[in-house]
Amino acid sequence: MSTITGTVHPRFSAVQEAFARNFDLHGEVGASLCVTLDGEVVVDLAGGTVTAEPDAAPFGPDTLVVVFSCTKGLCALAFHRLVDRGLIDLDAPVATYWPEFATAGKESATVRMLLNHTVGVPAWRDPVPREELYDFDAMAARCAAEPAFWEPGTRQGYHMISFGWLVGEVMRRVTGDSLGEILRREIAEPAGADIFLGLPEAEEVRVSPVIHFVPDAANPSAMTRVIRDDRNSIPALALLNPGFNPNRREAHAAEIGGGGALGTGRGLAHAYRPFATGTAVSADTLARMGRVSAATMRDATLGIGTTFGLGFMTTIDNRRRPDGEDRDSVILSPTAFGHVGAGGSIGFADPAERLSVGYAMNRHGNGILLNERGQSLVDAIYRSLGYRSDGSGAWVR
Repeated sequence: MSTITGTVHPRFSAVQEAFARNFDLHGEVGASLCVTLDGEVVVDLAGGTVTAEPDAAPFGPDTLVVVFSCTKGLCALAFHRLVDRGLIDLDAPVATYWPEFATAGKESATVRMLLNHTVGVPAWRDPVPREELYDFDAMAARCAAEPAFWEPGTRQGYHMISFGWLVGEVMRRVTGDSLGEILRREIAEPAGADIFLGLPEAEEVRVSPVIHFVPDAANPSAMTRVIRDDRNSIPALALLNPGFNPNRREAHAAEIGGGGALGTGRGLAHAYRPFATGTAVSADTLARMGRVSAATMRDATLGIGTTFGLGFMTTIDNRRRPDGEDRDSVILSPTAFGHVGAGGSIGFADPAERLSVGYAMNRHGNGILLNERGQSLVDAIYRSLGYRSDGSGAWVR
């Protein structure tokens, strides 16, 4: 039995039960969860320990973890704030803001394609030195020089780590500020969100290290089989070239917008809260953020069905794919948008319910998207709001 602290509105008692069950039945080590409704915090829980060691310190609501691709959603929130102010045109050529990008088959690329994972730079063919990963200028230049893997806009493939430099460089060209500074100014400070992209060294004492998931070698996932069999495939290049160690100080200090932010459950929920309540951007921009922009039955990187908004994941249902194929999913309501992170973290907003959610944890689970721990929390939240079924592929009343 893990110690769980925090508060829960009685309406959401089932969420507290699901949070506790993750520790008792599903191997949760340390985690935090925050839910806001109508701008008010209705769930604020933390539990477990910062490592799996018997004498480890408690994992509290202020414990920071690397939230991996939840970072993409945070960067997209900031991006849409700039779009809302007329600083970026989604349908303009990328070259309008970043002239160097219009080369090697990317001349037709639009800003919209950067956000919905169709622009065609999901990886790099040449080996990327590990130290270069922490150099934003070098990685942005590498993105600009890379020949497109497909004609922009004609195929969809998850831009696993490149996303941050692609959208981040456009924001940097427009504002003159670094991606971490933009995220701080546009999202973290206005929302009071405990999130960082470029963690100050003084905050390192709050960080819980990532406990990596160890795949079953005897029963590898479909994506693992592709990576194992073809190290020059898009999935292999996206995941392994160069790859970064999330437990190193240099990774925390860098501005890796595709997956390097550190935050808490509270931080993620608070970042999405102004969007859930409709106060961060105009109604038109908010509506655009929640709409599907690209979808495919087989993502060029992940090998599963994916559905993307402009910088966000929407509900993705692969639960009925054939035997032997990955069935990783994230089941939200039709009006929700946000992003999962490797291992199973998630942050999202549902403006129709004026709801925001943040879940962060240190032990990674199985799968590419949201595993049983995070999905059980999402399910309990929607049931607490009166939703009855997810059989359609999304939670509905």
